[in-house]
Amino acid sequence: MQAALSLVAREANFSALSLRQVAREAGVVPTAFYRHFADMDALGLTLVEDTFAELRTLLRDADLPSLPLKGMTRYAVSLFAYHVRDRRLLFQFLVKERFAGTVPIRRAIDAEIDSLVIELARDFGHFDTFGSITDEDLQMIAGLVVNAIIALSERILDVDPDAAENAALMLRAEKQLRLIFLGVGRWQSQPDDDAAPGD
Repeated sequence: MQAALSLVAREANFSALSLRQVAREAGVVPTAFYRHFADMDALGLTLVEDTFAELRTLLRDADLPSLPLKGMTRYAVSLFAYHVRDRRLLFQFLVKERFAGTVPIRRAIDAEIDSLVIELARDFGHFDTFGSITDEDLQMIAGLVVNAIIALSERILDVDPDAAENAALMLRAEKQLRLIFLGVGRWQSQPDDDAAPGD
């Protein structure tokens, strides 16, 4: 798995790698690969699972629902940025394969993102601010947050953490999240059939 991630970081998309390349990078014969994975897609799917499992552990340990909403955005952005840099190879893999990977890997990433949205929406339900918002709308809001954070991960990978550009990037990400939550404060859930065009 580490060999595949190293190759993705240095050379190409995961979907362009061959089993022989990965085996050579790992220092094993190609037949040894099959003791661990059925094929390259199985390896890729395991990498997707690992990336999101670690992200879920991070969010669970952070216990965001216990934080005041006002301070949560800055803390969440800095925590996520640290995690992306700490697990750079996994996130480089994720960013590259989200749109350019094989169909099974793209579907697995989409399914993990959908699952993350559902979990985040459930967490939002614990905030008083979100009390009058339907579950469906909470998922919509969580989707906006998750998409903003994933877009942030793509930029984090390209920016030196000590550069002035990084401080601007972190501030912009925090503002984006605050803007989403500002809109939430004024949002009123209503049945779809009662919504007028343009509402």
